[in-house]
Amino acid sequence: MPTLVLLRHGTTVYGKENRFAGWADTPLSATGLAEVERAAQILKRTGLAFDLCLTSRLARAQQTLAVIQATLRLPNSVIRCDWRLNERHFGGLQDETRTAMIKRFGNAQVVAWRRSYDARPPLLDTEDARFREQLARFPDVHPQHQPRSECLRDAVLRVSPVWPELIVPALKSGKCVLVVAHTSTFRALARAIEGLNDEESAAFRIATAVPRRYELDGALGVIGRTDLRKGMKSNLRYWAIRLKPRWLGGL
Repeated sequence: MPTLVLLRHGTTVYGKENRFAGWADTPLSATGLAEVERAAQILKRTGLAFDLCLTSRLARAQQTLAVIQATLRLPNSVIRCDWRLNERHFGGLQDETRTAMIKRFGNAQVVAWRRSYDARPPLLDTEDARFREQLARFPDVHPQHQPRSECLRDAVLRVSPVWPELIVPALKSGKCVLVVAHTSTFRALARAIEGLNDEESAAFRIATAVPRRYELDGALGVIGRTDLRKGMKSNLRYWAIRLKPRWLGGL
C-alpha cells in the first residue's frame, strides 16, 4: 500500500520572533529542534522505511530532515532537495515582524496577504539586499525563476509539478515517501492529494513537526489520514494550529 508522510519543519527562530520567513533562511529554534527530535522518535516507532525523502532548499527544512535521517539511519541516496518545495515567498514582508507590518499596512491587509489565495505582498526590489542575498544562495536557479514575492496561487504553480514528476512515480512503484517542507508547500500538494479547491487549500493547516501519514490506494486515492502525535506538548501544538484565528494578521 503506497504511504506518504508530510512533515512540516520545527519552530524557527523567526517564528519565535514573529517574523515573516518565506525564502529567508532562518534556522530552527531550540524548541523547534526538540519538536523535530520527538517527531523523529514517533516516525521510528511506526517502523516506516522511507524510500524517498524530499525537502526544500531552505535551512529549516533541511535541519529537520537531517534529524529524521540520523534517527532512522536513512542513506543519503534516498534524500533529494528541490528548490520548488521552498516556502511561499513573502516579498517585502520577509525579515519583518508581523506587528510592524500590521502597523504599517493594517491588520486587514496583512491578513489578506497571509490567508487569501490571490493577494501578493509587495515585491522585493531587484537591488534589495534581501533579493541579492537570495540570488547568491541559489546560484543554480535562473534569476527569472526566482520570485520576489508570491501569493499562494504563485506558490502552488511552482510546487505542483513536484507531485507528478517525483512523488507520483515513487508512490505508484510502491515506495514510502516522506516530504519535509513548509505550510504553503503542503497547501499546494494537498490540492493533488486531497482534491482541494482554492479556498480549501488556503485554509489547509499542518502543525510544526507533527507527521501527517496518508494511506493511499493503487490510484493514489486517500484511504486514511492520521496525524502522528504523542504527549501533551504535541497535542497542544496540534490544536493550537487547528484553532488559530484566521482574522489576526500577527499570528
